[in-house]
Amino acid sequence: MKHILFGGDGFVGRILAAKLVAAGEKVIVADIAKSDCAHYEKCDYVHLDVTEKANFNQLKISKNDAVYNLSAKMLSPIVTRAKRHDFFWPVNYHGTVNILEAMEKAGAKKLVHFTTDMIYGHTKTVPMYEDHPVQPLGEYGESKLETEKLAEKWRTEKDFNISLFRPRLIIGPGRLGILEKLFKLVDYNLPVPMIGSGKNPYQFISVFDCADAAYLAWKGGFPNEAYNLGSKNPPSVRKLLGRLIDEANSKSILIPTPGWAVKKTLNLLDWANMPIMDPEQYLIADEECLLDCSKAERELGWKANFSDDDMLVAAYREYRDNLETNNSEQPIAQTA
Repeated sequence: MKHILFGGDGFVGRILAAKLVAAGEKVIVADIAKSDCAHYEKCDYVHLDVTEKANFNQLKISKNDAVYNLSAKMLSPIVTRAKRHDFFWPVNYHGTVNILEAMEKAGAKKLVHFTTDMIYGHTKTVPMYEDHPVQPLGEYGESKLETEKLAEKWRTEKDFNISLFRPRLIIGPGRLGILEKLFKLVDYNLPVPMIGSGKNPYQFISVFDCADAAYLAWKGGFPNEAYNLGSKNPPSVRKLLGRLIDEANSKSILIPTPGWAVKKTLNLLDWANMPIMDPEQYLIADEECLLDCSKAERELGWKANFSDDDMLVAAYREYRDNLETNNSEQPIAQTA
């Protein structure tokens, strides 16, 4: 048996690959990139683009292999409205089709697949359970929802075992995304505007907790279920950002705003092809988007080990460390 990780050199994949290698498992990372992670000394790497069906011929999938689809186009970098379909769908949807077809050809039927909580769209009930209505607000969520429909088809018609995970915004070492804009405001002691009052909770999920969930799905026999993944007891946006400002010794202040006005302005900028945030982010920024994760806890023995504020502060410290490292490596100009 092998563990084949599509997108295995990505954010979650690196953590999961290392975890499986440490457990003595045979791991193959299939990705378009290869980092300098230490676990590559003990696992194999295959250069593979999931959007190219012919590439799968080089990958020897066996009947008993465990497969993980971690490949995805994310919401960062921000792309304009007209380009979003062509940006998200080739990898998120068509790449998933290619993976499923390659598995079917090989007789492999065990898959862990990551989608997103953004399939839910606007909050209808609090907290959000896995049966919350689905109505994505953009191409990213739509592409991911369609892969869930694919999973259901392969489960019922082809007898696959597919475990689906719907994480909140994943945070951890090696990814900044939209957080970089926040950290720059804090660094320069500038006001930090909030969409709305900031009284609503903001829920993250640690990359390490995501990797644990995938690992436990394998241990649990790849249950044919969907699971929310989010932190435990997330603080309000105001408290979350307040702690970050304190930890950074910043003079930034938090500015509440009328959410409807900010969203209308961001919509206008988006339509003008000058997006600052993706609509799927700002349209729900002042809502109480809180995932209930008790199903994963109950059925997989999973739990969230990292708090939102600790994760945000850790991400900021890594951002500062990288800035200082890069600045120290810049050549010093010499003057006569």
